[in-house]
Amino acid sequence: MTSPIEHDRLANALRALSMDAVEKAKSGHPGLPMGMADVATVLFSRFLKFDAADPTWPDRDRFVLSAGHGSMLLYSLLHLTGYESVGIEDIKRFRQLGSKTPGHPENFVTAGVETTTGPLGQGLATAVGLAMAERMLVAEFGATLVDHYTYVIASDGDLMEGISHEAIALAGHLKLAKLIVLYDDNGISIDGPLTLSDSVDQVKRFEAAGWKASRVDGQDPEAVAEAIAAARNSDRPVMIACRTTIGYGAPKKAGTSKAHGEPLGADELAGAKAALHWDAPAFEIPAEVASAWRAIGERGRGKREDWQRRLAQAPAATRDEFTRRLLRERPQTLGAAIATLKGKLIADAPAIATRKASELVLEAIVPLLPELAIGSADLTPSNNTRTKAAKEVTPDDFTGRYIHYGIREFGMSAALNGITLHGGFVAAGATFLVFSDYARPAMRLAALMGLPVVYVMTHDSIGLGEDGPTHQPVEHLAALRAMPHMRVFRPADAVETAEAWELALTRKDGPTVLALTRQNLALVRKEPSERNLAATGAYELAPSPVGPAIATLFASGSEVEIALAAQALLAEQGVGARVVSVPSLELFLAQPEEVRRGIIGDAPVKLAIEAAVRFGWDAVIGPDGLFVGMERFGASGPYRDLYAYFGITAEAVVERVMSRHNG
Repeated sequence: MTSPIEHDRLANALRALSMDAVEKAKSGHPGLPMGMADVATVLFSRFLKFDAADPTWPDRDRFVLSAGHGSMLLYSLLHLTGYESVGIEDIKRFRQLGSKTPGHPENFVTAGVETTTGPLGQGLATAVGLAMAERMLVAEFGATLVDHYTYVIASDGDLMEGISHEAIALAGHLKLAKLIVLYDDNGISIDGPLTLSDSVDQVKRFEAAGWKASRVDGQDPEAVAEAIAAARNSDRPVMIACRTTIGYGAPKKAGTSKAHGEPLGADELAGAKAALHWDAPAFEIPAEVASAWRAIGERGRGKREDWQRRLAQAPAATRDEFTRRLLRERPQTLGAAIATLKGKLIADAPAIATRKASELVLEAIVPLLPELAIGSADLTPSNNTRTKAAKEVTPDDFTGRYIHYGIREFGMSAALNGITLHGGFVAAGATFLVFSDYARPAMRLAALMGLPVVYVMTHDSIGLGEDGPTHQPVEHLAALRAMPHMRVFRPADAVETAEAWELALTRKDGPTVLALTRQNLALVRKEPSERNLAATGAYELAPSPVGPAIATLFASGSEVEIALAAQALLAEQGVGARVVSVPSLELFLAQPEEVRRGIIGDAPVKLAIEAAVRFGWDAVIGPDGLFVGMERFGASGPYRDLYAYFGITAEAVVERVMSRHNG
């Protein structure tokens, strides 16, 4: 046990570094690090299993600072415990361009940061995914290789965000017993006292969601330690409300919103250090305190080495599979399975919705991919994501791989991030494309972090029909395509769907959306190909049947068959047209210029067809190119009537081409 004097000095080192860094940057949030320093010190010095020398050790405990604005707390912890990623010069360069200590924690910048946080609530929700992955992995490989906790520091803001409801409800339902949330219950928000806007009893709220919850004095290290020790033996997730003083130690700003998001100022900083009996110069840590913190960072080395020995002693098949999964390597049989399925689809030529085609792909590959953890936000029958042999994840059995997320698109998407970050799984989740609006903030973080999450988003256009404009995505494809590192596939038939799945599963550097139809589509890929034609984002599907092409018709998804029908009508008039299928517009635009030029071609008339807004297509057809698609929200009615009503037909394409050609 750490003595009170030793604890105070350890905690005050965190406070001092945080205050100094924020003051030097003239920007940042000193209040949370000052208030939660005691809690963090207890957690890291007495409980957290980690080895600073190996930030990616698979069996480390996970620590998530959901309150990412308090990032200097995390950076101070990483620096003091000996992570090479955060030296004292990095602390001094807090919030500076190119530093390893950005304003909010970024896991792709700083080793030791488990997940990017800052958008409140998402760290907590991502931690639910981390805890789910731990439970699923231990159910498969056993506690010899997988046995760790997930800890979260969350703020009032985290718990006010709506995603917190989705996250804590899911965690409580699944009884994620090794998830422990340390709530910074300081009663202050940016506007002032929390009572200005909130009066929720968070302990009762968590208890109602199936958690164990308690209150402690967050400035009493022994009380905090007792609460964490009890939480580690719980059969449910635990929330510990740690009553703290924001800006603890600051003579005038402590306990006020002034300590939240601005530097203390020179006088207040000096007063705080005096109150804390901290007389070391700025950015300097007394040798004995630095040594004690460094010993904390080295304490887990023996446990890590023991784990490495256990892994080495495991049966070769277990060891190889465990390692393959952590490296995100896919089974060598995946490509052959996709090729076999493509051959069968071409032979059978089914006219099916691409959501149904996706189900056929899953039936073919799930037996080969034990790491595929897929689920739906309560739309399983519509998304077609559950295979016949799928086994559900339940509170009492985590050997399954199908997850019922409930009507929680945002919570699901954040959990997918956590499952992916944890390692050992390919995470996929499903909903309607229009509800990507609910999921978008977590999808954005997946793109920012470069996580290979897969989103199965069905009912991708007015083609869903009678549910009407509330459910018909019009702007969503453009919005998702605009997101850096997000890759969107809108396959035209079953073969392209198989290719899109293959590309999504083999991608390691970012997330993928599969936008799939409700309505049936004829097979447009009639000839077998050893190559994955969707890999360039676009390809010539059908050359001009009547001499040089006057027009090139570009289309995605369900509109490819409209382009083919228009090509035939134009041919009857002696006008040649090429058809280019564009399953992934942004992947196509990322190709080398010579590839793009070859596929776009030099036909004088360029026309794109998509049952969505035009935004983004000018990069292919040019600002003077023609577009047949949507200019307003949809309507309720049978989908064929809707296509005719909105003028997305082969006849409309022919009219536009001929008008321009004869212009």
